[in-house]
Amino acid sequence: MDLLLHVLAAYGLPVVFVAVLLDQGGLPVPAYPPIVVAAALAVDQGQSPWPIALVAALAAVSADWLWFLGGRRFGTRLLRLMCRLSLSPDSCVLTTRGIYARWGAPSLVVAKFVPGFAAVATVLAGESGTRPGRFLLYDTLGALLWAGVAVALGAVFHEAVNEVLSTLEELGRYGLLALLAAVVAFVVAKAWRRRAFLRELRMARITPAELHGLIERGAAPAILDVRAPSQRARTGWIPGAIFVATIEDAALAPREEVVVYCDCPNEASAAVLARELARRGFKRVRPLAGGFEAWRGEGRAVATQ
Repeated sequence: MDLLLHVLAAYGLPVVFVAVLLDQGGLPVPAYPPIVVAAALAVDQGQSPWPIALVAALAAVSADWLWFLGGRRFGTRLLRLMCRLSLSPDSCVLTTRGIYARWGAPSLVVAKFVPGFAAVATVLAGESGTRPGRFLLYDTLGALLWAGVAVALGAVFHEAVNEVLSTLEELGRYGLLALLAAVVAFVVAKAWRRRAFLRELRMARITPAELHGLIERGAAPAILDVRAPSQRARTGWIPGAIFVATIEDAALAPREEVVVYCDCPNEASAAVLARELARRGFKRVRPLAGGFEAWRGEGRAVATQ
């Protein structure tokens, strides 16, 4: 434990930079505690804590810039991969993507304070064609605000932080074990949330062949497309589909049959919207198994205008 405190006291800035870079890069590494502790230690040593905020913001913007470039280069493929691997798959659902669709780049200022949103906001910015200069402006403002709040907490409550550190130091190796247990608990909680979220989304799907059959028989259901507008522009959509960006956009009169499709793993966005519509009185709502890619992969008709 003494070694850990020495490292934080002597190498606070590098530790903060690495922790934030890993956290914003997608690894389940808590970034806020190192910032708060480093700021508290700086105040106790009579040093300004604000360089810590600048270093944390630099690390965050560096990681975000890589995700932004990945979103521009790989678009939806990278977003699908993020959602498949993420410990927070709910960050990829309709409500989260709707935030960026509605507010655009300015939403990056508060993205890091919105659970789940920060995980995909930078990729969405790249995927949607946000200009690099505009992205960097708002992302930097958001990173400075996010890091500044952590530093302010450490500076204002440095005495309380010191009490906690003193207690951990007195515990010696047990204090270090307590910290490790806290990190493990954080990861386990994230994994449990992922499992619970995916289990909640299990519901009956309709296959592309079944949907095609309904359309051919003249019994086409209401078809809702919850993908990003940029994705529809590049790939087209199922003929007759209604475009929705948020749950409110799908405020239709309840119908006998509704099919929802997206471009995300496990049809998460589609399943979330389907579940909400069912709660609002729609009698039969099903996600399209495999989403639009499955529909197009089977050679079904695709509209482009």
